[in-house]
Amino acid sequence: MNNYDKKSASQSTLNLKDEKNVHWDQDISYGQYLELEPLLSCQRPRSDVHDEMLFVIIHQVSELWLKQCLHEAHAAANHVMADELQPALKMLTRVARIQEQMIQAWEVLVTMTPADYISFRDSLGQSSGFQSYQYRELEFLLGNKHPGLIEAHRSHPKNYQHLINVLNAPSLYDSCLKLLSQRGFSLPEDVTDRDFSEPYVASSEVEAVWADIYRDTTKYWDLYELAEKLIDTEYNFQKWRFSHMKTVERIIGFKAGTGGTAGVSYLKKALDLKFFPELWSVRTLM
Repeated sequence: MNNYDKKSASQSTLNLKDEKNVHWDQDISYGQYLELEPLLSCQRPRSDVHDEMLFVIIHQVSELWLKQCLHEAHAAANHVMADELQPALKMLTRVARIQEQMIQAWEVLVTMTPADYISFRDSLGQSSGFQSYQYRELEFLLGNKHPGLIEAHRSHPKNYQHLINVLNAPSLYDSCLKLLSQRGFSLPEDVTDRDFSEPYVASSEVEAVWADIYRDTTKYWDLYELAEKLIDTEYNFQKWRFSHMKTVERIIGFKAGTGGTAGVSYLKKALDLKFFPELWSVRTLM
């Protein structure tokens, strides 16, 4: 054993001694802080099929990430409204990183074959990802406002009312457009003062404002950065949608989804939706 090995072994022994001297009778443990006991008791497959556990965990983890996305995106919108872009940019960067994790989750789920899924599909009953109220809230917050989409949640009054509130509030993009107006850019009144429960309609005047910002990034650097963070968010959202659609197609083909949803055909239509239309069209304009 050389001197380096002896030193490493000695250090390891010291570390072990330190571990033995740690006082473990503390006010709160790792498991208590993270509420691991209730969290890890939430995985209750309804069949004895091995792969159902994976299906449950993938979707539960996605809901946890959606919760964090909402936490960040709501706070970012509030900072934008207050013209505090530095924290908003950091929060939107975090949203994009979370979305990357959610996209990678599909790579795990596709290890499930069609036969694997069929073996426990009946256990799902009428449950469907279409019923995810957090996903719907995130879509509303980003700007995909369609009042009819909340009807799937009417039987859950608390979630239903919360979605109504988000539906009627300004979206993240609405907050950005209000900021542009506050900064002195000329925007139509029907853009900044509108019925926020209705889908946003693209405006050539808004496109022209974004074009000015993109043409002079030195002058409008923080607004340019905001625009690019929004693009990152939508870009990753579309990648998530595409990965979702292809995963469903790979596992069930073009069968109808659970809960009576249209399955792949519905998911394909969602790929045409845009949250921030002028930020995409401005690239053609320039």
